Amino acid sequence: MSAPFEERSGVVPCGTPWGRWYQTLEEVFIEVRVPPGTRAKDVRCSLRSRHISLAVSGQELLQGKLFDSTVTDEGTWTLEDRQMIRIVLMKTNRDAGNCWTSLLENEYAADPWVQDQMQRKLTLERFQKENPGFDFSGAEISGNYSKGGPDFSSLEN
Repeated sequence: MSAPFEERSGVVPCGTPWGRWYQTLEEVFIEVRVPPGTRAKDVRCSLRSRHISLAVSGQELLQGKLFDSTVTDEGTWTLEDRQMIRIVLMKTNRDAGNCWTSLLENEYAADPWVQDQMQRKLTLERFQKENPGFDFSGAEISGNYSKGGPDFSSLEN
């Protein structure tokens, strides 16, 4: 079995003061730097459909209303090497047209260039999913790719 699309093609991260976030068609990944030696019992993380909060040792690191809805019981967090928390959220709307422009409703927005690259990546990921025999991980895209690109589903074979 081949590696997932994002592993082959890389990610388009959006940097933040606390770390970074990035997305695929189906998921949003959040990586938060924490003090070295942090233990899981020091972490308080709440993941709800439209809300997230993360505190370490009583200090709030991330809190607010998410850009779009997620599947509550599919969200997870892990503490990696006792210095980074990785949060994975499953998007409710999993199509290429649902490119989050920011992590929270009014915070951590991707700059226009990063947003453009994210949308290109999601469109290529959509093409990969629709055409599993082809490898789009190194492909470039131009033209109409906003909102997930053109819809070819109605074309006859």
